[in-house]
Amino acid sequence: MSAERIVVVGIGYVGLSLAVLLAQRHHVVALDVDPERVAAVNRRESPIVDSEISRFFASKELQLEATLDAAKAYRDATLVIIATPTNYDSETDSFDTSSVESTIANAHASNPDALIVVKSTVPIGFTDRIRLELGITALVFSPEFLREGHALHDNLFPSRIVVGDSGANGQRFATLLAECAEADNTPIVLTDSTEAEAIKLFSNTYLALRVAYFNEIDSFAMGFNLNTRAIIEGVSLDPRIGSGYNNPSFGYGGYCLPKDTKQMLASYRDVPQTTIRAVVEANEQRKDVIAADIVSRKPSVVGVYRLAMKSGSDNFRESSVLGVIERLRSQKIEVIVYEPNFTGDSFAGSDVVTDLGDFIDRSDIIVANRMSSELSSASDKVYTRDIFGVN
Repeated sequence: MSAERIVVVGIGYVGLSLAVLLAQRHHVVALDVDPERVAAVNRRESPIVDSEISRFFASKELQLEATLDAAKAYRDATLVIIATPTNYDSETDSFDTSSVESTIANAHASNPDALIVVKSTVPIGFTDRIRLELGITALVFSPEFLREGHALHDNLFPSRIVVGDSGANGQRFATLLAECAEADNTPIVLTDSTEAEAIKLFSNTYLALRVAYFNEIDSFAMGFNLNTRAIIEGVSLDPRIGSGYNNPSFGYGGYCLPKDTKQMLASYRDVPQTTIRAVVEANEQRKDVIAADIVSRKPSVVGVYRLAMKSGSDNFRESSVLGVIERLRSQKIEVIVYEPNFTGDSFAGSDVVTDLGDFIDRSDIIVANRMSSELSSASDKVYTRDIFGVN
């Protein structure tokens, strides 16, 4: 494939990992509205926590530049990839796609010949609607299937490449991704845009269901004083079930699962279902179970170790531990927080303690979604449902 001139809009974990992946073979401009992120990329410093991106910045020759100038970025592009955020809006019961829509319109107005690929997660039917509203035919949706902290790795070794276009544009983009990946014979699915949008949301909803299921096994074991590990290991040995995503937690959180499950539930508005609603409700109930168990131990001060859901992540968004904090504070329990990636003095009404030793000393119970070697000296204080020591 001949070299492309690519613009990636959004320097989050999706956009940056794609920009780095494609910059191995093509000229890539990363476009963002955050001056600090732009400057960091141009210094070859990753603005997100991702060890593979940091390694590529240190060791690879990449055709990558970052900019705040949209008009200049779009001018000579042959391909525009959109990776701007789509948060869930509870008032409209749908994703807020305003940033995606405005980016599509601006990119097309600036360069009507460029192929536009949407990587942002969108509601089912979004791409067809925008094609009609804006009169754009060269508009493709392609879902991402990435883990926080491992986004570049998952682009280099993708489980599958899905593109919502079965014609030449879809094949062009699928080939682009496959040629820049390190994996061989990656499965490629070319389908209609609406089916591709559904693949993304159904995939994440299943992962959320799996997290919720194993958390409910743990809740059952807690309720009857049973050995959670023994039950989960026995269940997971069935090859039809397997051991992935089976480590209990405080609930699913992060960039994708909370908002995607709510969007999936909204998409079923006129279709009978029970499972999707149960997944969303189970995640809220899990926080109730965890908070109640902590309260039953009658602590005066609860220390929350890390706001991020897992190791190797700097993302606090929709973290389930936030729900636990809220429930503990409603019971008039003092909560303090240790989070090295947070720079303020307080978070959600709780003091932020920057010294780990002081944090340990002040805490009666230390709540940790995932256990860490940093807490080994205070293991008798730690409250966690982390059984297998994996994310």
